[in-house]
Amino acid sequence: MLIALFIIFAQATSITTDYPAHWWQMHNDKDKPAWEILPQEAKKGEVILSKRNELGLLSNFAATPFEYHKKKYASLEGFWQMMLYPDPFLKDDPRTQNKDLEWKYTRDQVSQMTAFEAKRAGELASDNLKKLNIDWVSFEGKKFLYRSSVPGEHYQLVWEATMAKLDQNPSVKKLLLQTGDLILKPDHYQDADSPPEWKYFELYMKIRKNLKDQKPFIK
Repeated sequence: MLIALFIIFAQATSITTDYPAHWWQMHNDKDKPAWEILPQEAKKGEVILSKRNELGLLSNFAATPFEYHKKKYASLEGFWQMMLYPDPFLKDDPRTQNKDLEWKYTRDQVSQMTAFEAKRAGELASDNLKKLNIDWVSFEGKKFLYRSSVPGEHYQLVWEATMAKLDQNPSVKKLLLQTGDLILKPDHYQDADSPPEWKYFELYMKIRKNLKDQKPFIK
């Protein structure tokens, strides 16, 4: 009877001997934040990239330092949110023209942030951009659309930075490959119209396939 129940549970959660069972661990957390999707909410053949276990290393929030274009970043989240801030390489950056707006952090400070600290810094910057009616961000002095419905320059930068994270953090790359053929799902709710690079779980599945095919730079 117990064996039969275990088989049914394993099939329901797509647990096999190839994957750690705790990736689907049941959590009864009365303090669960509203944004979170718990590990047990994965459907058959799926796994949630939960920050409650090591799969959280695949999150942009993770403290997985990397170097990109000869500059060091503390996390992908810091890299991402940094682009919202005034750019010293951009001459006459419009983001600095309104003296009534406060930029609580510098671009360099945000680049060294992780997790919710970086996210909050980005939210402050986004509020300023709305006031300035700006729908773009920048990198190394080049402006480009921030929320594009199709992969654009921002997507390209996020892809390349993610590859840098994997290449410079071998344990993270190993973990990604360990997910095998599981469908990767986010641990938080997303808007239906989120830009492609917001769907980091889909990006990781493309990277995983390319790594298996030994074609890591094909998008």
